Amino acid sequence: MTDTTDAPDSASDATTQPAPAGSPDLMAGVAAMRAMNPDSLMDRMGIEVLEASAERLVATMPVEGNTQPYGLLHGGASVVLAETLGSIGAALHAGHGKAVVGLDINASHHRAARSGLVTGTATPISLGRTLACYEVVVTDEDGRRICTSRITCLIRDAAPGA
Repeated sequence: MTDTTDAPDSASDATTQPAPAGSPDLMAGVAAMRAMNPDSLMDRMGIEVLEASAERLVATMPVEGNTQPYGLLHGGASVVLAETLGSIGAALHAGHGKAVVGLDINASHHRAARSGLVTGTATPISLGRTLACYEVVVTDEDGRRICTSRITCLIRDAAPGA
């Protein structure tokens, strides 16, 4: 594994920034990443990262404002939460001078959420030099599984000057 770094919230094309060597406070890196784009999808959906490392990421998201017409949590919102966590984790794993891009994501929706917060927890399935794969479990406030997702990201060298 490489040094841990700040991570972007976009899975589509994320370039990492260096964190201080040996820094255990990766949340400062997440805050710096959020400041780069205060109107990101992550912010518009109310996603709050609570814990971030290459080995485990945890974030919450409100159901309110992220529903489909029947008032249930939109399945796509669960996928946005999963992609956000998997992409941040892949970027933390990849380290300085690398970029991550999403290759594949899938989701199984197990039950509905109607209110409150949902929590996404991402853990690595495989962390390699060119691919990072995470399982993301989304639960409701009672700990019931709402969604299980898997995301795979490609790790590339960052573009010169990025």
